[in-house]
Amino acid sequence: EDEQIVAEIMRRRFFPPLITHKAWEGFHFAGHEIRITEATDCYGAVVWPSALVLCYFLETNSKQYNLVDKNVIEIGAGTGLVSIVASLLGALVTATDLPELLGNLQHNVLQNTKLKCKHQPRVKELSWGIDLEKNFPRSSCHFDYIMAADVVYHHPFLDELLLTFDHLCENDTVILWAMKFRLDKENQFVGRFQTLFDLEVISNFPSLNITLYKAMRKGKMKA
Repeated sequence: EDEQIVAEIMRRRFFPPLITHKAWEGFHFAGHEIRITEATDCYGAVVWPSALVLCYFLETNSKQYNLVDKNVIEIGAGTGLVSIVASLLGALVTATDLPELLGNLQHNVLQNTKLKCKHQPRVKELSWGIDLEKNFPRSSCHFDYIMAADVVYHHPFLDELLLTFDHLCENDTVILWAMKFRLDKENQFVGRFQTLFDLEVISNFPSLNITLYKAMRKGKMKA
């Protein structure tokens, strides 16, 4: 079953028939052809399999997780694929990442959502753990969903990442997080995450070493 679903997910990806001056990949999600411009010299400007897993889940579970008119923030949006799919599914999306990635992120988001979405998504800088209350004040920023794909890997900002989840997540916020398991140090983040949030596995793909989680603040997870 795992291999069949993974094969279906990977069939959503297509490549340009001819070599072009810009590297891009194509994807079929939410009834649209999505073209993503990439940069191979930066982790954040490449589409990783966790993003495809999350996009596939959003599309195939759109009744249970109805995103229409929901306020969604994606952290570590990278190329923007997850944010684009959430926008095409009707959400009001804020796609965030580091300042050096915003140009490519904005290009992809605009190219794939203009005149196609109920709500035009926004692109905003978010450096994990920095100026969170200033840029995303709790008094005015309420998110129904936080989405994250492959934000845990070998980087020195795991403390700041946890702080960011904590700041953005309110009592009724749902976190949808796709994680590829790599090294023990990064894998230990799951345990630390569970000190603040209840965690439920909603999909597991052993062949990709990827798990998709749903999380909410402790004691707030609905049956």
